[in-house]
Amino acid sequence: MPKRRSSEPGHRRKFLVVIDDTPECDRAVYFASRRARQTGGSLVMLYVMPPGDYQHWLGVETIMRAEAQDEARRVLGEFAEKARKWAGIEPELVIREGNRAEELLAVIEEDEDIVVLVLAASAGKEGPGPLVSAIVSRSAGTYPIPITIVPGSLSDEEIEALS
Repeated sequence: MPKRRSSEPGHRRKFLVVIDDTPECDRAVYFASRRARQTGGSLVMLYVMPPGDYQHWLGVETIMRAEAQDEARRVLGEFAEKARKWAGIEPELVIREGNRAEELLAVIEEDEDIVVLVLAASAGKEGPGPLVSAIVSRSAGTYPIPITIVPGSLSDEEIEALS
């Protein structure tokens, strides 16, 4: 994993948040956008599309991939608008296709200015959510950057007090 360079001249600290369809994603974006503004940093929003597996139907795969990219842009656009409203910052939008955990690490490896991964934990009884569980159980001790996990039950006011 390359050295983090956010403190060097010409670089800026970036907060990375994974965008998905979970209710708690909103909390991660709220925290990360406010924290980025408070620290003079910026925000990177990552949306990972599941890998397409339509090898025998190339025309179908092309259409399905285009639809998935349209959906990714739509969802990222909605969250980018929230970041602008909540913190007055313009986020960087990244769309990837593949395994979410692998693509997440690849983005961190490629961008030396990303210094914090912000995730939100589900407030439900089923646990913190699949991405939080996967990262914490497999690699939290060896993850290349700090991970901030925002409880999905926090209100705007509670997040403001913490960010």
